[in-house]
Amino acid sequence: MRHSPPREATRSAAPAEAAPERVTPMMAQYVEIKAANPDCLLFYRMGDFYELFFRDAEIASRTLGIVLTKRGKHQGDDIPMCGVPVDRADDYLQRLIAAGHRVAVCEQTEDPAEARKRGNKSVVKRDVVRLVTPGTITEERLLEPGRASLFVAVARRKTGEAVALYGVAAIDISTGRFTVMETPQERLSIEFSRLEPREIVCPDAIHDDPELKEFWREIAVPVTPLARDGLDAASAERRLKEFFGVATLDAFGSFSRAEIAAAGAALAYVERTQLGARPPLSAPVRDSGSATMLIDAATRANLELTRTLSGERQGSLLAAIDRTVTPGGARLLAEWLAGPLTEQGAIAARHDAVELVVADGALREDLRRALEKVPDVARALARLSLDRGGPRDLAALGAGLTAARDVAALLLRRGDLPDELARAIRALGETDPDLPLRLTEALAEELPLNRRDGRFVREGYDAALDELRLLQVDSRKVIAQLQARYATETGCRTLRIKHNAMLGYFVEVPQAIGEEFLKDPWRATFVHRQTMSDAMRFSSVELGELEAKIASAADRALKLELAIFARLTEAVLAQAEPVKAAALALAALDVVAALADLAAREGWSRPIVDAGAAFSIERGRHPVVEAALKRDGKPFVANDTELSPPGTEATGGRICLITGPNMAGKSTFLRQNALIAVLAQMGSFVPAAKAHIGIVDRLFSRVGAADDLARGRSTFMVEMVETAAILNQAGPRALVILDEIGRGTATFDGLSIAWAAIEHLHEVNRCRSLFATHYHELTALGDRLDRVANATVRVTEWKGEVVFLHEVVPGAADRSYGIQVAKLAGLPPAVVERARAILGELEKTEREKPVASLVDDLPLFAAPLRRPTAVVTEDQPDGLRDELAGIEPDEMTPREALEALYRLKGLA
Repeated sequence: MRHSPPREATRSAAPAEAAPERVTPMMAQYVEIKAANPDCLLFYRMGDFYELFFRDAEIASRTLGIVLTKRGKHQGDDIPMCGVPVDRADDYLQRLIAAGHRVAVCEQTEDPAEARKRGNKSVVKRDVVRLVTPGTITEERLLEPGRASLFVAVARRKTGEAVALYGVAAIDISTGRFTVMETPQERLSIEFSRLEPREIVCPDAIHDDPELKEFWREIAVPVTPLARDGLDAASAERRLKEFFGVATLDAFGSFSRAEIAAAGAALAYVERTQLGARPPLSAPVRDSGSATMLIDAATRANLELTRTLSGERQGSLLAAIDRTVTPGGARLLAEWLAGPLTEQGAIAARHDAVELVVADGALREDLRRALEKVPDVARALARLSLDRGGPRDLAALGAGLTAARDVAALLLRRGDLPDELARAIRALGETDPDLPLRLTEALAEELPLNRRDGRFVREGYDAALDELRLLQVDSRKVIAQLQARYATETGCRTLRIKHNAMLGYFVEVPQAIGEEFLKDPWRATFVHRQTMSDAMRFSSVELGELEAKIASAADRALKLELAIFARLTEAVLAQAEPVKAAALALAALDVVAALADLAAREGWSRPIVDAGAAFSIERGRHPVVEAALKRDGKPFVANDTELSPPGTEATGGRICLITGPNMAGKSTFLRQNALIAVLAQMGSFVPAAKAHIGIVDRLFSRVGAADDLARGRSTFMVEMVETAAILNQAGPRALVILDEIGRGTATFDGLSIAWAAIEHLHEVNRCRSLFATHYHELTALGDRLDRVANATVRVTEWKGEVVFLHEVVPGAADRSYGIQVAKLAGLPPAVVERARAILGELEKTEREKPVASLVDDLPLFAAPLRRPTAVVTEDQPDGLRDELAGIEPDEMTPREALEALYRLKGLA
C-alpha cells in the first residue's frame, strides 16, 4: 500500500526557481554533494525533512511507496522530489537498506541565522556526515538484537600460477568485533555462510574477476567494489598501525599478507562510511579455519541451523535451543552454533562450564535472573563511540556494569570454577567500579531516546541545571516569589509583576506608590518605564536579569545537559576496552546458563567428544521436532545410531543404509544425528541418553530436493552437484548425510548412481555416513562391504492402513508403502485403487522374473569399487595370483564362483 509522510499529502510542486539554463544556489550545492556520493541515495536535510531529488527521488518513491512531487526545474526539466520526516528517518532507512540501497546522510552544518548574515542568497552549509550501508548500521531500531551485523572485506594474493589465497576481514561496527582469516577460493562460500555478512567489500579486480562472477551471484549479499588505491599490503599495514596506535602488528599476532590487506580494506571502508567517527574496534583476531567444523551453505540450509528453508528463524535449530536472556548472549549463541569447534580441549571447557550450571539449579536460576537485567552493552558502547548514542545508551552501560558486578558475586560464591567461568569473572572485574554509580547518579529514571530532547539528567545532580529548569518549567512560581518579596519590602500589597510584548516583565503599582518609587531610596531599585491613568510601571535590574534567564533557560539548560552527557560519555569511552571485555563475558555466561537451562529442563546429556572416530548415540532425538511434538502433547520416539568403526582394526566409519517408506521418519533420523554432532561440538549438551562422538571436521548433508531455474539446473542436477561436492571433499573425519540419491532420474540410472556413491564413500572417503534410500536393492551392499550396515524404520499395517512407528531398527525394508502414503495425502480413491491394481501386476511380474536378480547379473553391481592398484614389479606381491591362490573351486556355489570371476577380472 502506498503511503506518505504527513507533509507529503499537502505539498505540491513548487514554482520554478530559476530559468532553465540557470541553477539555484541550493540545487548547485545538492548537485555538488551528490557528485561526491554517486553510489548512494542522498538524504539532503531541509528543515524537518530529508529531501531526495532527481533519480534518487524516483527510486525512493518506488521503494518506500511515498508521493513523488517536483521542485523547480533543472536544465529545462522538472526536478523530481520526495522526502521523509527527520523524526521518522530510521524507519525509512531500514526499508531502503533492506532493499539493498546505500544512503548518504547530508546534514545542515551551520545555523540558518549564520547563513542569513552572509546575504539573502547564501545557502546553509551542508555536508555528508555518514554513509548508511547494509553492513555499517548502528541504530538500535535498524538492528536485530540477536543477530550480528557484519560486513567482510576480501583481499587476494597469488601463490602460484593458478593458485590464490584470499584474506577475509570481518567487522561488526555495532559491537567492535574484528576478525581476520586466510582461505582458498573453494572455501570462501563456506566461510561466508558461517559469518552471514550483511555486506561484502572488495577491490575492483576481485569484484570484476570473470571466475568469480557466478560466485558473487550465488552469495546473494550486496557487494561493494573499492578502488585499488591504498589497498595493498603495505598501505593496509600502515592504516592498521595508525588506527590502533601501535608501532608494530606483532602484538596482535602473526598475519599473512592477504589477511593484512583485507584488514586494511575493512578499515578503509569504516573510515569511508563513518567520515571521521571512530568505532570501538577490538584489535584484529586471527580466525583459524581449522578451529571450526566446516559446513557448506547447502548443508546449513538443509539442516536449517539458523534459518529454515523459507528464510525464517522460527523453526530452526537456533530458535529451538535459544534460551538466552540478553541480546549479546543471543548473538554469541548464534556464533557458537554457526561455528562448532574442532579442538577437543576447547569443547571440553565449554562442556565443563555447562555441566557445573546444570548441576547447581539454584545458581542457574539466580544467574539467569541477574542476567535478565543486562541490556545490550556492546552496541550501546559502539553508538557512544560514534557520537550517535543517547541517554539510554549511557543508562544501558550503567545497568550492564551493575549487573556484571552482581553476576560476578554469584559465581564467586561457588569457589572452584571451570576455566570458562573463571575467565569470565576476571573480565567482569576489570571495569571501574565507580563508573556505574556515577552514571546512575547522573541519569534520570525516565530517559528520552535523543539527547537533544533534554531532561535526562537527574534532579539534584547539578544545581545550575536545577535553577535553569525551575526558570524554564515553573517561571510563574519564580515570578510570584519575587513579587511577594517586592511587596513585603515596599509595603505595597497591591504590587504586581506583569508581562507584555512591548515591555516584557515589569512591576506595576498604584499611582501614589509609584510616585514614591521615583524618590530615594526606591529609585535605586526601580526604573520608571510607563505611567498609566491610575498606575505606574517600573523595571528592575533583578527583574531584567530574571527575564533574560527565563528567555534563554531552555537553550542554556540543554547546553548544560549536553555538556554533562559529553563528560559521562568521555568517562565511558576511557573504559572502552574493559567494558567490551565485560560485555563479551556477560554474553558467554548467558550462553552457558541458557544451554544449562535447556539441558536441565529437556533431559539432555553431556556428550563424550574426543579425537577418535566413534559416533555412537543412545536414544537420540531431533531437538526441533521434539519441541514441536511437545507443544502438541505428543512424545518423540528416540533412536540409537552406531557409525563407529566396526572394530579396533577398521580404518573407516560405518555407513548406515536406511530403508523405509516416506513419512516414516528417515529424514528426521538423518538430520537429528547431524544436529547432535553440531550441538556437541558447539559446547552444548545433546538430546540423547548417551553420545560418544569423534570430532567431526566437516559436515555434509544432501537432504531434500529443489531446482535452480535461474541457472538452468533441474532438481536432479542440483542433487548431483551437491553429491559431487560431498564425494570429492569428504575425508575420514567427516560426517555425511545423504537422502534419496538418484531418485530424480530413471530407476536403473538412479540405482547405479546410488550404488556407486556408496562404494565410493566406503572405499575412498571412508567417512561416517547415513544414507537413506528407497532402492531396496542397495541393501545387498550390507553383505558385500564390511562397513555397510542396514537399518530400517519400522511400520505396520492395521486394517489396510499404514501405521508409522518411527523406530529405527537393524534390517531392511521389504516394501515402500507408497500407495498407503498416497492415500493419506488425499489422492482420489479411483487413482489409489488403480495404483493397487498396477502394483499387483508388477509384483506378479517380479515373482516370475525377479528384478532383484538383475543386480547379480550386472557386472557394475557385482564388484564393489576398488582402489587403483600400482603396476606390479618383481619385488611386489601379485594381487591376482594371491586371489587365485585363495580360491577353492570345488567348495564354491555357482553365485560365489561368478562373483570371484568378476573380482579376478577387476584385478586384471
